[in-house]
Amino acid sequence: MKLLKNVTMFGLIAGFGVSALADNPISTYHYLADPGAAADDEYFYIITDSDDPAPANSDGYKIYALYAFRSKDMQNWTDYGIIYDARKVSGINDIWASGIAVHNGTFYIVFPDGGGGGIGYIKAPAIDGPWENAVGGGKSKLIAGWGNGHIDCDGVSWCFDPGIFIDDDGTTYVTWGGGEGDSRPNTDNFDIVKLNDAKDAPVGKGSHVKVNNLPQRKMLEASYIHKHKNKYYFSYSTGWQQGAPTIDYAMSDNVMGPYTWKGTILDDPNMNGRSINGNNNHHGIAEFKGHSYAVYHDRRIAKGYNGLEKIPADDGRANPNEGYHRSVSIDEFFYNEDGTIQKMKFTDEGPEQIENFDPYDVYPALTSSKQKGIRSRSNFVQGKKAEHVLLPLSSKESWIRVSGVDFGTAATGFVVEAASAADGNKIEIRTGSATGTLAGTCELKNTGNKSTYAETKCEVEGLKGIVKQLFLVFKGSQDSTMAIKSWGFEGSGSTPPEPQKPFGGKAWAIPGKIEAENFDEPGSGRGSDIKSYYESDSEDHGAESNGGKSYREGTGVDIYKKATGYIVGYNQTGEWLEYTVNVAKEGDYTMFAAVASGGTSGSFKLSIDDNDITEEIAVPQASSGEDNFDEYNKVAANVKLTAGEHILRLTVTGDWFDIDYIQFAEGKDAKDPDDGQVSIHKLIRLNSTAARTFDVFDLAGKKVASFTARNMAEATKMWREGAQAQKVQGMCLIRNRATGMVSKVRTTR
Repeated sequence: MKLLKNVTMFGLIAGFGVSALADNPISTYHYLADPGAAADDEYFYIITDSDDPAPANSDGYKIYALYAFRSKDMQNWTDYGIIYDARKVSGINDIWASGIAVHNGTFYIVFPDGGGGGIGYIKAPAIDGPWENAVGGGKSKLIAGWGNGHIDCDGVSWCFDPGIFIDDDGTTYVTWGGGEGDSRPNTDNFDIVKLNDAKDAPVGKGSHVKVNNLPQRKMLEASYIHKHKNKYYFSYSTGWQQGAPTIDYAMSDNVMGPYTWKGTILDDPNMNGRSINGNNNHHGIAEFKGHSYAVYHDRRIAKGYNGLEKIPADDGRANPNEGYHRSVSIDEFFYNEDGTIQKMKFTDEGPEQIENFDPYDVYPALTSSKQKGIRSRSNFVQGKKAEHVLLPLSSKESWIRVSGVDFGTAATGFVVEAASAADGNKIEIRTGSATGTLAGTCELKNTGNKSTYAETKCEVEGLKGIVKQLFLVFKGSQDSTMAIKSWGFEGSGSTPPEPQKPFGGKAWAIPGKIEAENFDEPGSGRGSDIKSYYESDSEDHGAESNGGKSYREGTGVDIYKKATGYIVGYNQTGEWLEYTVNVAKEGDYTMFAAVASGGTSGSFKLSIDDNDITEEIAVPQASSGEDNFDEYNKVAANVKLTAGEHILRLTVTGDWFDIDYIQFAEGKDAKDPDDGQVSIHKLIRLNSTAARTFDVFDLAGKKVASFTARNMAEATKMWREGAQAQKVQGMCLIRNRATGMVSKVRTTR
């Protein structure tokens, strides 16, 4: 099947303008678990094992195969189905949680042979295979529990849950292991082994992982290594000694350790007070196109949360045991400036789409952002590429959705490769919803069975520009009489991009005032460089204050209506807003911001054209010492600006505060044009002269010093210049004991 394609290079590299969000989990038509993650320059990859074989009343795991997914945009995922099946490969028992890496176009997977039979190792030229044994020296395994391996399990209690990490220089490391830790120290339940240059055998024995500063939670399983800015991170699932398992992590300057425990990346998955997990925890981490993502498993489908369809178990029975029928989800996470990781927030929406979907290609049928009323069939043959087909339950509501689709000037046709064992089967192409505007209908040819495929083409109309939600709706009088192998569109190519623009059409003048709610209008096209905001969830929590209508419809930015006008609230770490500004002349300016506090944790910073112009600025607590979003304080900072048009970004670095506006006055330490009473830079009232006690804490929460000062500015200066600070490296928190005001201060030795 050949599709017409005419995509300009300008369209390929330009910015992305659709703010749609994906839905977790990535697949709602079968049960998946134990994900691993990897990425190259083009795609983000996920592998999982499967709980599909487990019966409804299962009281244990039945896991035999690995599945694979990939995405360019972090919303639309291609499901390749079973890429490796222990039931069809000789010498292997069950396959449980596995690890994946990609390097120079070759894919590598390490997998456990059942519940302790050793670690296998396979490679392939593509994510969908064909996969072959990658272990050299005539061996069948890297690590032997029972079987023909290079080294044994090295005394690790549980010889499973392997992870694979390939460093920047191409050196490959494999980690594995786990155990309750009752019979040996809980700081070395895992091993790491370095592979030789050919990546087919270990160099020497494994090295037990040492983690210092480990808290009471014991290391259990799911070891994983990743790298960020020359720091190595060893993460793992904790045990059940203190409640539900978490994913904790440790850091090191050396991939082999020793590692120092830093905290928790993922709690037991839960949202809004409801658990979407149930027992164990597993994860995979990879960086992709400037973002960091963690994949994990939960029980969303089996628990029916967020309106999800509870699909039956493998034996056809409804309401399967949720503990053994898991789902795979993904969310973005963020790092602090010192390299530590902010705890990830679980969402229904999943990551934001980072690129428009190009419809002018041939896609495996199970390429979608959401699905309903479908099933799938994998046809795995050892030595061949994986084949996965879509099976609609066409007598019910049955569809797949594709998000953020860029049709350019216009699509002219739809092409599908499908088998049909009945007359009257068809696919409707709709926009907006499964019952939305009809763009075309494809009547499928009756091929006599579900294994004989034929190509069908049909005309479409009205598909142009960027379609936020495209639905392929399956219709027929009988379930499971269709098998869809692939689909795609014919047409003219991508939409020319448009950059972000000032709200109201005119750049904000500096000196002058910028209303926080009037951030730039986002652009349209491909890429993330024309976005004008980042919001961590799609719900506008301030809409209720405006009669249920969002002030900036479709953005999800939380804008509240108050007596004095609109403000941006519900601010959470990592969110940001951008404003096109026009600076009258180069020189010194004083920035003022009107803010209200929901506690002592709020803070923000400002940057111009991606270069910071302020440090983190803490938001002062209300004078009552309680949360008060109606009491606004002023904070100020001296900044240097260059003349001309720029992009000003406000980045939230600490949760829960409101911001009304930002204002710039010409000159250093200038008077606030609205009010001479301000808090300068580190948020100290200019009229505050009484001595206060200040406590200093490191980021682990340990108090490292106490002293008195008249204000936060003086306390900051005393700490930075004092001898005590020389014993503490990195970021510290200085807290005013009387007011609760907190400031973050970086010290270096």
